[in-house]
Amino acid sequence: MYHQKMKLSKFKFELPEELIAKKPAHNRDESRLMVINKAKGTIEHKMFKDIIHYFDEGDILLFNNTKVFPARLFGNKEKTGARIEVFLLRELNQETRLWDVLVDPARKIRIGNKLFFGEDDSLVAEVIDNTTSRGRTLRFLYDGSYEEFRKKLSELGETPLPKYIDRDVEEEDSERFQTIFAKHEGAVFPPTAGMHFSKHLLKRLEIKGVDLEDVTLHIGLGTFQPVEVEDLSKHKTDSEKIYISDKTAKMVNSAKQNKKRICAVGTTVMRTIESSVSAYNLLNTYEGWTNKFIFPPYEFSIANCMISNFHPPKSTLMMSVAAFAGLDLLHEAYEEAIKEGYKFLAYGDAMLII
Repeated sequence: MYHQKMKLSKFKFELPEELIAKKPAHNRDESRLMVINKAKGTIEHKMFKDIIHYFDEGDILLFNNTKVFPARLFGNKEKTGARIEVFLLRELNQETRLWDVLVDPARKIRIGNKLFFGEDDSLVAEVIDNTTSRGRTLRFLYDGSYEEFRKKLSELGETPLPKYIDRDVEEEDSERFQTIFAKHEGAVFPPTAGMHFSKHLLKRLEIKGVDLEDVTLHIGLGTFQPVEVEDLSKHKTDSEKIYISDKTAKMVNSAKQNKKRICAVGTTVMRTIESSVSAYNLLNTYEGWTNKFIFPPYEFSIANCMISNFHPPKSTLMMSVAAFAGLDLLHEAYEEAIKEGYKFLAYGDAMLII
């Protein structure tokens, strides 16, 4: 089947600065919820906790249980003492304490430079490679055990709020910039659609017989790489680590056979499950990497329902949601959201697409 190339310019819209959420909602499940019905083409306005009314016994909510680690460190360069921000991206080697990082300001850092962290310079790192224009490989020099080293990183690191939340990190951020079911550490950004679920709401869903299952995708910064090509099929994304357990795959496949609602909570869950589909359109157990990039037109195999936040223009996240909702309906929903003053991005409001 031949279809026209999907163009980047189709994902343009004007996002007013004041609609970018700088703080989370007072209560997790009291952010706003826009409900989009694909078949009817309708848009309704609710509270997030009203989501309970859209799910019944045997339906499945699929969450990403990745956990954000305090990935942003501030250090000083040897000799000059210049303040350098180091953003930990991924661990390359546990034994030699090698990490992929971003450094800012990048132009000040050369191979061989040493950086000192902590009041007492208790952690030292050496720059051993320039991997990309912004990226570097650092080797941390630390005498203690691996557990002590990770503890030290956590003590010195801070919650990696994105730059557009231009304020200091507050105490509540370490809890709120994370889902309540976060389990496996490895992400530099939370699966934001999952941040709207409170303990109380999860309990109510369980009582109703809704099955809560999880997968893991460790979100890196690749998800937020700007798309710089007009033809989307030419955009390459970074690989991210994913994990789908045997139990989750079985539950999802049985719900699918029983024609139940299977809801991907967020674009990362959608990407994870679409990365491991069998020839019979069922979900396979999987552990490995994915660099899947979903954009319209796209045939989904597993989920028939999706929860998402409101994403920035021209972002890969917006493209994934457009593939599921339909581009025109999504544009209509975003226009409505702007008119109604919905909040956008990580700490913003949510949409349910059924």
